[in-house]
Amino acid sequence: MHKTLYKQFSFGTLMLFFALAACKTPDVRRLSFNDNWHFMLDADSSDYSAVCKDSTWRVLDLPHDWSIEGEFSEANPATVGGGALPGGVGWYRKDFVLSTDDATKHIFIDFDGVYCNSEVWINGHSLGKRPNGYISFRYELTPYLKPTGETNTIAVKVSNSPQPNSRWYSGSGIYRNVWLLKLNPVHIAQWGTYITTPTITEKQAEIHIETAVDNQDTQNVNLSVVTTILDANGKEVAKNETTLSINKQQSAKAQTSIKLHKPNLWSIESPYLYTAVTELKSGKEITDRYETKFGVRSFQFDTHKGFSLNGKSLKINGVCNHHDLGCLGTAVNYRALERQLEILKAMGCNGIRTSHNPPAPELLQLCDKMGFIVMDEAFDMWKKGKNPYDYSINWDKWHQTDLRDLILRDRNHPSVFIWSIGNEIPEQGDSTGITIGKELSDLIRVLDPTRPITSAMNEPRPYNMIYRSNGLDLVGYNYKHERFDSFPEHFPGKKFIATETVSALQTRGHYDQQSDSIRIWPIRWDLPFTTGNTDNTCSAYDNCHAPWGSTHEDTWKQIKKYPFLSGQFIWTGFDYLGEPTPYLWPSRSSYFGIIDLAGFPKDVYYMYQSEWTDQKVLHLLPHWNWAPGQTIDVWAYTNATEVELFLNGKSLGKRSKQGDDIHLMWRVNYQAGELKAIGTWGKETQTTRVRTAGPATTFRATPDRAIIRADKSDLSFVSIQMLDKDGNPAPMANNQMAFNIEGKGSIAGVDNGSPTSHESFKGNTIRAFNGKCLVVVRSNGQKGEVKLTISSPGIQAQNITIIAQ
Repeated sequence: MHKTLYKQFSFGTLMLFFALAACKTPDVRRLSFNDNWHFMLDADSSDYSAVCKDSTWRVLDLPHDWSIEGEFSEANPATVGGGALPGGVGWYRKDFVLSTDDATKHIFIDFDGVYCNSEVWINGHSLGKRPNGYISFRYELTPYLKPTGETNTIAVKVSNSPQPNSRWYSGSGIYRNVWLLKLNPVHIAQWGTYITTPTITEKQAEIHIETAVDNQDTQNVNLSVVTTILDANGKEVAKNETTLSINKQQSAKAQTSIKLHKPNLWSIESPYLYTAVTELKSGKEITDRYETKFGVRSFQFDTHKGFSLNGKSLKINGVCNHHDLGCLGTAVNYRALERQLEILKAMGCNGIRTSHNPPAPELLQLCDKMGFIVMDEAFDMWKKGKNPYDYSINWDKWHQTDLRDLILRDRNHPSVFIWSIGNEIPEQGDSTGITIGKELSDLIRVLDPTRPITSAMNEPRPYNMIYRSNGLDLVGYNYKHERFDSFPEHFPGKKFIATETVSALQTRGHYDQQSDSIRIWPIRWDLPFTTGNTDNTCSAYDNCHAPWGSTHEDTWKQIKKYPFLSGQFIWTGFDYLGEPTPYLWPSRSSYFGIIDLAGFPKDVYYMYQSEWTDQKVLHLLPHWNWAPGQTIDVWAYTNATEVELFLNGKSLGKRSKQGDDIHLMWRVNYQAGELKAIGTWGKETQTTRVRTAGPATTFRATPDRAIIRADKSDLSFVSIQMLDKDGNPAPMANNQMAFNIEGKGSIAGVDNGSPTSHESFKGNTIRAFNGKCLVVVRSNGQKGEVKLTISSPGIQAQNITIIAQ
């Protein structure tokens, strides 16, 4: 089931405790229901019975995104804003048989997310519809199941039509995990544990646990509710028992408190997780068992001092991310999410904003485990829409249910620090912003009074109607970095969070001279997009941004300068499919990311690494392949005390940061050869070289992991760097690469990070883009070797072996 956490929040000092409820079940309580579904795209949906009798459907495993399998086209109704990929109507069907052991069970199905407008049937009976493509939901199957031993059929209709209904690539289908639950009549409810600590000291944390229990039996029951706390090593550290009486066909909540001695605190450096094991006992029989991961911590947003965690000041150095995973589309994958977070963590990032909808449960599990501060966002729009067919159509009927389900599902994650009720909501400009803002904030506080609430406001002024609802604990700024310093004047006594910043534009590996010329594309946000470069590129110097945004450096200078600025969430961590500002077709993905769509860092990644981490950083840009005599700006992102630059052995001078400098620069007359930078940190030095490269004659293939799990979902990301005959990176190589798999795996996707490539992500070829490309290898469920052969015309092929075990 899900995870449940809780924290006790009081503005000033926030005492909190978190719990995350993931069920592990000795009685096979919760089973993956992802395997062996049948799928048909654009099936005739007029007759349910006829649809489900069709025997020609494709067999596949979930999670599944059918749009990512399609062809890029300017004519697709999603438009380039939605990734220029197809939507449509799809059907999923799965047969299953229950055993005699299940005869007394109550059977449920949990969907973590279906995009969008889903309807679910069991044996021809409609269970219901959920239009929201990001929300998790449950149906009970029990009343409509056939006798044990007979075949049941579950069918799901998914309608990502009409379009456009999203401002970015949404994906289509059952793109998150599905679970089958087999529960005794008396069981812990969905998202049923809630844990809080009223007090936390160095010696002791007081843990309060609320457990919601459903009695679907035909008689009243008296239960013992036993809670055992395990440390990170699985050792019991505390235990408590309470009693609960529940009438038949009713629900009730058990309350208990436990003392946890010398608690290990959850932090971004050491995200320590405990486990609460909750058992329901009727006499000697255990009727249910539920595990809840949790962390113990306190935090505070302060008017003057900004954010602190466990009593220590901390800047939230976060990024916004959409939910697609590049060439994998939106089909959620634990390893792909983990890889993204690993890349961000190495940059020094400590925060994630779930832009602009409820995230996959796996993302929050990983943020709990890896130590990220999450702003969990509910909506991109309310009743006033942003696209012709978006969620605003369903607002009146569904927004309270969807918000309630989000809070109940996610309120227990130690990584979730902030609730956001919406992003750039049109109602911020009229009086309905007051009434709806208050409604949403009041609902959240009933369900979770422990976290601050914000809204990402793109017009953060005191007259903003959402702000005037008095529902916000944090004033959320989207952009407007030039106003950051005057925040105390405009919002006296209030607390600040930069919910969205920067919107700089960069193409990995492309550089326009000169670097100190700022380009704003498009010229105005409210005019048709105009091309800045005819090849649809943006310079990877930090000198190009959207008109509503700023450069990375300008924003960071403001955030780091003022203690009351608690932190920021940069737009964006990774490039994403859709919204290709400042261009239209043939661009089909964004330019905003610090990291490109394939997961290759852009140069500005090292700017943040030099500012946000303690590791020694010395990164030179650009590449060193230019026309003779051309004037080239050489930048160094570094935290060295001093850097000396050499061209072909001749010193071009030493530089050190002055004032609020973020990078160093030399203006150089190009000569082919070698640029060398020597950075000095006290008595230590580090050298970085960039050389002129010839044509690509070979390549280096590097798997991020050579050993993966043989579970049909684990991945190895194999990066390919094109090289010249001397082994130098070839920065503009665009060789066509081909991939072949033998053994116990398959190709999950290919990518190159180009925003204009129209090659299929699901093919076995991809052209290198500015010297790099990527192939993703998936295990097929069998143990053994996965042999990947990589080839290109005129270049000797190479083999990579990955072990699935």
